[in-house]
Amino acid sequence: MTFRTAKMLVVAYVVLSVLTLGAIVVLRNHPDLVTDAVWVRATIVVLSSLLTLLFTRQAAKGSRRGYLRLRLVSAIMLVAIVVIVALPGAFPVWLRLEQAVCGLLLLGVVIDINSSGVRAAFAAK
Repeated sequence: MTFRTAKMLVVAYVVLSVLTLGAIVVLRNHPDLVTDAVWVRATIVVLSSLLTLLFTRQAAKGSRRGYLRLRLVSAIMLVAIVVIVALPGAFPVWLRLEQAVCGLLLLGVVIDINSSGVRAAFAAK
């Protein structure tokens, strides 16, 4: 099992998350663009994206535990992102747009790893 699609999507999620945190550092002196909530959210997203990458790699090596963790973390983060994007005024528009892109990447992961073939491969273990 290669998890090729999931890996590509998760790597894109990590890259986007890290780039966003870098943009926050650059824009830190613009309180209208970078609030305390933005710092907290971006830090959580970077950490969760790195965990998601770890779990993807574990699952790709056949780890049932890694696969279950990947399913859990990707679904939880997808729900959290939907809430973030839907909440008006909680975050600047630019961060909500970035989170929407992250959400689309994670939606692809969730769909890919919950396919019947992948689930069956791990259920048999």
